[in-house]
Amino acid sequence: MRKVFWEDPYQQTLTTKVASVEGNQIIVEDTIVFSFSGGQESDKATLNEFAILDSRIEGYQIIYTLEEGHGLHPGDIVTMKIDWPRRYRLMRLHFAAELILELVTRKFGLEKIGAHIAETKARIDFVYDQNISSLFEDILTEYNKIIERDEIIKTDFSDAENQRRFWEIEGFSKVPCGGTHVKSTAEVGFVTLKRKNIGSSKERIEIILADDAHSNMLFVAD
Repeated sequence: MRKVFWEDPYQQTLTTKVASVEGNQIIVEDTIVFSFSGGQESDKATLNEFAILDSRIEGYQIIYTLEEGHGLHPGDIVTMKIDWPRRYRLMRLHFAAELILELVTRKFGLEKIGAHIAETKARIDFVYDQNISSLFEDILTEYNKIIERDEIIKTDFSDAENQRRFWEIEGFSKVPCGGTHVKSTAEVGFVTLKRKNIGSSKERIEIILADDAHSNMLFVAD
């Protein structure tokens, strides 16, 4: 399966061919519809106007679950369409979370224990026995510098045969990642941060796009 969302994450429609059908489980030859991986939520999308209700990754294939009554057969030519506003927000929040994670781990050496990227916010969980909001000013100072420099975000395969990918900002970091990404840090934009304590010695950073918070430098602590 050719994953076009890696080649061009901005592509919103795709004409492809059905490779296999088992009930409502469909595999296509090429796809633009990302399936949950690395904490990034799946795209919302349609295939020939039928809603894709779910998806799962098996090996190097993505299996999509369609609505009843799709009437598709192997060899059929079909059109996939993604919910572009949702995808674009996921791309921005994904990379915002990647940058925050890099800065926290490199600057403060904290251990990540979880992450999730949704349409409205991202979150990263760390092992930390203090209030993590005390670090926000330092984190955002460095984060904002990267955004303002409008750095190019390079993505490619580190191992094409095994479909392992990475993102890289030259001179800053190169990180294994199979998500979808914007082209530059300016596209990611500024963010606000919010702290949650999620248990003994466990702290969560929630990341919200500044467009939503009507601010571009604010940090919030509970």
